[in-house]
Amino acid sequence: MKTYDDIFQQLVNAAYRGNLNDTINEIRKSGKSGEEKLDLLLHPENLSPVVHLEQDDCSCSPGTSPCEVACLFSAIEKDANGHVRVSSETCVGCARCLDSCKSGHLVDRKDFIPLFEDLSSRKHPVYAMIAPAFVGQFSSDVTPGKLRTAFKRIGFYGMLEVALAADILTLKEAFEFDQAIQNDEDFLLTSCCCPMWVAMIRKTYHTLVPHMPASVSPMVAAGRIIKHMHPEAKTVFIGPCIAKKAEAKEPDIRDAVDYVLTFQEIAQIFDAAEIVIPSLEEDERDHSSRGGRIYARTGGVSTAVSSALTRLRPDRIIPLRSEQADGIVACKKMLKDILGGEVKANFLEGMGCVGGCVGGPKSLIKVDLATKQVNDYGDEASYETPADNPFVLQLLDRLGYDTLEALLSHESMFTRKF
Repeated sequence: MKTYDDIFQQLVNAAYRGNLNDTINEIRKSGKSGEEKLDLLLHPENLSPVVHLEQDDCSCSPGTSPCEVACLFSAIEKDANGHVRVSSETCVGCARCLDSCKSGHLVDRKDFIPLFEDLSSRKHPVYAMIAPAFVGQFSSDVTPGKLRTAFKRIGFYGMLEVALAADILTLKEAFEFDQAIQNDEDFLLTSCCCPMWVAMIRKTYHTLVPHMPASVSPMVAAGRIIKHMHPEAKTVFIGPCIAKKAEAKEPDIRDAVDYVLTFQEIAQIFDAAEIVIPSLEEDERDHSSRGGRIYARTGGVSTAVSSALTRLRPDRIIPLRSEQADGIVACKKMLKDILGGEVKANFLEGMGCVGGCVGGPKSLIKVDLATKQVNDYGDEASYETPADNPFVLQLLDRLGYDTLEALLSHESMFTRKF
């Protein structure tokens, strides 16, 4: 019996061979299990980031399953018949349940087939938005310019490094810190880029919501930038994170991102399309600063915002004092410590995956190597902070921001309502 991943790869291969419909019909004839998995892949629109294969019986013993214990958001439970259910409303895609599931019946939602229809129809320009954690994921020989060419080869109109949007959010959070921190008792909770951290605060530690900067994530900012300039465009975020699949569907920000793929999914797509990325020509466009590029690892946001704050407000009396929580368990502990008055920092960064985004469940390389690659790429940047980056300043001008302080406007495309 073919697994969910087997059928996904079969569909991807068929799509780039030009016989997708025939393959779909063959799978439908293969039996009930294959048809169920096929339907999940063809119609992922209303699914949670993690789904349970209904036709497969869990091998867990009666009572509480390991996946229920692993989930920190109470998104998994058994019904009266003992069948596992994943709530599309409460699942944030942290992937802890996937690690705990020994039977393989919990799988991540995959959005490729509906996306392929958009790519092949050419009705709308489709843009790839690559997460800052991309560096080194597809081998050390794959440059950003070669990766941009690869995306164009499989049907994308272009590629934007989300690090450029992270530059803008760095400026916004620096100004928000300057505005909010007026005494030694004040503090802010970041990072806006991690949906698990944000969800934990909003769902479990909601009394701390007033301390969250009202910033969208770099993913959402990138999507809104593209749609502002090209209203008819479709946007696709690509990264190591399953939780982004949940974030993209949140009601107040679902206008920004149409599809979310993981690094693992896009690697399978490149293979099916027979794209050998290192052999491609360069197509270099983006000019992000060091600050935006290092968002991908724990401590990156704190470093970026601190550097930007020093650049923008060098005479501040109260400096930025940061502390980081590395991984979802550490995030939970930090939030408890804040409520208990045990934290003295005034800029608290939480990353749901150990190591930050580079430690995401769908990263293709080990976290230590990924961190080094991200740091090296940051060191190669021509600009230390986004405040020094003329490309960021030009972009903001095109978006209608005549001053950097205008990023604090409640009507900003980079602001969300908590």
